[in-house]
Amino acid sequence: MYKLSKEGKEINLNSFTQRLDNSTERCYNYNLHTDTEVINMSTINVKYGTYRNNPVVDQQFTLVKGFTEGKRGGYITVKNEGQFPQFNIANVKIQLNNINDVSWGGSPIMGDSTIAYQSAVVESDADAMDRIKTRFDILDDMSRATIGGDIRAMIVSGPPGVGKSYGVEQQMEKASLFDSLTNSRTRYEVVKGAMTALGLYAVLYKFSDPKNVLVFDDCDSVFADDLALNILKAALDSGKSRKICWNSDSSLLNREGIPNSFEFKGSAIFITNLKFENIKSKKLQDHLEALQSRCHFLDLTIDNARDKMLRIKQVHRDCTDGLFRDYKFENGEDQLIFNFMEENAHKLREVSMRMALKIADLFKIQKNDNWKMLAESTCMRRV
Repeated sequence: MYKLSKEGKEINLNSFTQRLDNSTERCYNYNLHTDTEVINMSTINVKYGTYRNNPVVDQQFTLVKGFTEGKRGGYITVKNEGQFPQFNIANVKIQLNNINDVSWGGSPIMGDSTIAYQSAVVESDADAMDRIKTRFDILDDMSRATIGGDIRAMIVSGPPGVGKSYGVEQQMEKASLFDSLTNSRTRYEVVKGAMTALGLYAVLYKFSDPKNVLVFDDCDSVFADDLALNILKAALDSGKSRKICWNSDSSLLNREGIPNSFEFKGSAIFITNLKFENIKSKKLQDHLEALQSRCHFLDLTIDNARDKMLRIKQVHRDCTDGLFRDYKFENGEDQLIFNFMEENAHKLREVSMRMALKIADLFKIQKNDNWKMLAESTCMRRV
């Protein structure tokens, strides 16, 4: 049993809980309990959060209870000391994406019942950018392994506009360079948009040879169709033979000479913005769990506005000539755009590389401060 000493008094440690981020091995949250007192950090700064759909940005609160996972995600409980005058409530729960949406400050405050010391190791921007880069390096490695036939399937999950598709397609282009030079049949196909189960069956047949790869990019309709999911489960089964059957008459299959059954020997990559755990249908959940068990699953873990903004900066830092290389900015325009996005992250329609480039377009046509007015009108939600 662990013990703490405070002013000569021994305090027994009754419980210890720790959440570990797999990418950085950072301790998010831990609690120490006794029967006598409560210690909390007195003040906490919320960088990005919401309360009853009201944005909470860079506000300080008195902490009541630390980061907690609930049914609708993570939250902290704080005192309402005039921050929400429209609500006559003493304590409020502010919704957060994760613990990195808050920073800690102040000195411990004492209570009457139990010790609960809440702490977080908040990573620096540079460390966070390196963590994010590591995830995308893993994406490159896994894409190459799928192209080489060493991996049958991979699901890549992450928010829009962070470079998921670009990374995968870049690896496909490198691998298909020889095919292009020799005018050989391409072994890779990117499928976007809506797709029926029959259309899925047909495209799997066309790319069923070994080392063929199909990339389903935001083709989320296949995840909402139990027939399509059954086809995918058969195509990606872990057995030696992956036979797919279509046991219904089809003029499409007859017209294109596609048989009613075939063996799929290729690979597949699914790029999606979906959070599978948020799918409500129990039937679809069972199908999706079975599909995930057949695939490597890479969650890019960019779940809050800060991480999205740092991903943009990381790409700008690591790309040759930066994210805005085609704009020929020379006088710190890139930093002005980043500052504007950070200041207005809670208002922007999305925090993404696409949004950064949209704002760069506006900067290019209106180099005085009018670009901000244009961005406020075209890139922001009405809050």
